Amino acid sequence: MLLDVYYYFDSERIQMAKKGAVAKPMTKSQVCAEIADNTGLSKKDVNMVFEELGELVSRHIRKRAAGQFTLPGLLKIKAVKKPARPARKNVPNPFKPGEFMDIPAKPASTRVKCTPLKKLKEMVD
Repeated sequence: MLLDVYYYFDSERIQMAKKGAVAKPMTKSQVCAEIADNTGLSKKDVNMVFEELGELVSRHIRKRAAGQFTLPGLLKIKAVKKPARPARKNVPNPFKPGEFMDIPAKPASTRVKCTPLKKLKEMVD
């Protein structure tokens, strides 16, 4: 079945490229319906693909995992570790010259960073 989907994408690529720009952002159900119409899959199958994709990303970026996930042609998702920052006292206040302020400490944390890949950058140009 997966091979059928790839074949369908290749044979219909020209017709899919002719569609115009989207004026308003789509909701999740609209995105699922659009993908289902274009691929011939059911909405239930498309929703299962989205759920599995979310689970796959989660397994890649959680603790003791690879730390990054690449969605080919679109973006790369990374888990970036930020070190702890110590507290600082008597720092000049940038908004009120002549006053000093205290900056509290921040614990170490892990952030999610998404970077666009070449194909996605070309879509915008």
